[in-house]
Amino acid sequence: MNIGVIVFPGSNCDRDCYHVCQEVLGQHTHLIWHQETSLRGVDAVILPGGFSYGDYLRTGSIARFSPIMEAVKRYAAEGGLLLGICNGFQILLEAGLLPGAMHRNKNLSFICEDAYVKVENASTPFTSQCESGQVLKLPIAHAEGNYYTDSVTLSALQANAQIVFRYCDRDGRVTPDSNPNGSLDNIAGIRNAAGNVVGLMPHPERCAEELLNNQDGLLIFQSMLKAFNQPVTKP
Repeated sequence: MNIGVIVFPGSNCDRDCYHVCQEVLGQHTHLIWHQETSLRGVDAVILPGGFSYGDYLRTGSIARFSPIMEAVKRYAAEGGLLLGICNGFQILLEAGLLPGAMHRNKNLSFICEDAYVKVENASTPFTSQCESGQVLKLPIAHAEGNYYTDSVTLSALQANAQIVFRYCDRDGRVTPDSNPNGSLDNIAGIRNAAGNVVGLMPHPERCAEELLNNQDGLLIFQSMLKAFNQPVTKP
């Protein structure tokens, strides 16, 4: 499997994603600079976390105009697997590849901590190795992760099982107290209508190997392998 990790000026989780895909999973992985115009025949694309273009104007608002994003849009339209993590999720929203937008966190502060998320849809190419309703502990690190959309779009997301992850407590209860950033409907991650594009605010690449004492994030990357009939070993 060939995986492409897009690198924007200000990306800081690109090497983490590369490490998980290349070293932990043993897949051919390429770092693709934002000025490129081709995805080089990759099987899956990751937009990593960080602070693309310093988060100037608004998170993801400048990165959406990078040359590589035209190729990313074509790739997604053709059904290619596309995962946006944290800033990558924000870029997907700005580029119109996922619906909605991000506000600043409800406490107006940067949040860096572990969070619990409930797998609401285990049928996507990025969650097939999870159980429906499974609770994952994943790190979050963001200042603008407060997901918002209009009521009509929210109803469509709910009706079409496009909400992939919701913030919850350790027992899987989706409550206001388990919502770290004020995100609408406790949304931590969504997919597009076709199911091939997923964005989430937590960082699965930061908890994907035994050395880190948490392998919950590995399930998301292993699901990618399953989508291409690659051998998958459960942690």
